[in-house]
Amino acid sequence: MAEYPSDIFNDTSPGWTAAGGNSQLMDVNLAYAPSVGHQAWLMISGVLIMPIIPGIGLFYAGEARRKSALSILWQSMAILGIIPFQWFFWGYSLTYAADASPFIGTLTNFGLRNVISVPMGYIPEILFSFFQCMFCIETIVIMIGGAFERCRLLPSMVYAFCWATIVYCPIACWTWNSNGWLYKLGALDFAGGGPVHIASGVGALAFSLVLGKRIEHKDDGKLPQYDAHSPVMIYIGTIFIWMGWFGFNGGSTLNATVRTGYVLVNTNLAAATGIMGWNALEYILYKGRFSVAGSCRGVMVGLVAITPAAGYVPVYFAAVIGFVSAVIVRGVDNWFNEFVGIDEGLMVFKNHAIGGTCGALMTGIFAANWVTALDGSSSASGWVDHNYIQLGYQLAEVCAIIGYTLVMSIILLYLINYIPGLKFRSEEHEEKEGLDLHYLFNEGMGDHELFLALKEAGFFEALAIKGRELLSESVTTSTSKAEQAEEKKSS
Repeated sequence: MAEYPSDIFNDTSPGWTAAGGNSQLMDVNLAYAPSVGHQAWLMISGVLIMPIIPGIGLFYAGEARRKSALSILWQSMAILGIIPFQWFFWGYSLTYAADASPFIGTLTNFGLRNVISVPMGYIPEILFSFFQCMFCIETIVIMIGGAFERCRLLPSMVYAFCWATIVYCPIACWTWNSNGWLYKLGALDFAGGGPVHIASGVGALAFSLVLGKRIEHKDDGKLPQYDAHSPVMIYIGTIFIWMGWFGFNGGSTLNATVRTGYVLVNTNLAAATGIMGWNALEYILYKGRFSVAGSCRGVMVGLVAITPAAGYVPVYFAAVIGFVSAVIVRGVDNWFNEFVGIDEGLMVFKNHAIGGTCGALMTGIFAANWVTALDGSSSASGWVDHNYIQLGYQLAEVCAIIGYTLVMSIILLYLINYIPGLKFRSEEHEEKEGLDLHYLFNEGMGDHELFLALKEAGFFEALAIKGRELLSESVTTSTSKAEQAEEKKSS
């Protein structure tokens, strides 16, 4: 193993500053020379995560109805603008400040002040900050899916900034900051089963609860049942997500070691068995048929479930985690929305919160010390190593994150909703006609806009009139022929 930069580069070094070194007095790169490969991998991993964000946008847009699909793509792009600023402004400091409390960070690194070359394992802090920013972006993009088809765009972005600050940052601090209470408790979360997936899934559920059901289904009280409008978009989005997840999980070792390679294999295998589990159940439910969208959902659940476990479990248990989690999520899909009575049609809660919970709990069961030791320095174990208390720690993480996220999300939603101009729910006619038409300027999914143009021009009304005329003529002709045949028979 390469020498840690902190062994060379510390506060007794000449030219040391709170930022890790004065670049005008010393070459801050010298301490990182032995670990340059680790830096290169983290840079690649951070960039690899980027395709996940448009991938989720495409995935959601394909799941939604065509008339509001493009607004989801706009939200995913807008979040790429808002959250990096939030992370620079105070998000990183509230999550990873070295003087954080067990619950939340301080403003020591406000505006990324002094976030430059302090060693974070094998990498400088500025690279660590960039990598972790991508996690925050992905979490918010996932969570915002709870608002689909019925939420005004501007308020949703205000909520995204506030939710990242009040919900994501504290939970990530609990879990990953060395001062965080879940970190000290011993809960294992390799790459975000709790802060990313459980939190975003529960946040999406809270968003859907506060917004209420889509307007056309309020009267009869039933929840909407729509098929995905574009399995092709879902498929393309899934490929982006799967590719990006190698950076998401693979970079979370914060090094380029044998353990990193093991993480990549676990990630890929769990996604593969997620497809198998989802398809196996659909083959039974659909009487021998499959679905493209279903296979893609299986990938998503497999990736979500392996996220907290990827650096802790042997490969054979990674296969189990992906398969079992996909079967569980698909199994509850048919009755969950009706049971809770919440219009959460993009399956964000099921895929991410339920899938993330499955992964977090199975991490406590299957974590093996020899896997974590593959990087030469880590140590963690679960039931397979007779560390039975670990499942209790995992359960504490799940319950704490679900409870905090649900309560704080609902409070935040109601507070923002009462600010003038920031009411979340769109108007009834906007929702019926589609958010794209009312919130985007001369943009839409194409064929839906053609439909609206034809409708505005009276094409469908004329078509209906012509159809009635043809039907009337057909009935009249048939009647005349029948009368003529009757007359011939009587004569």
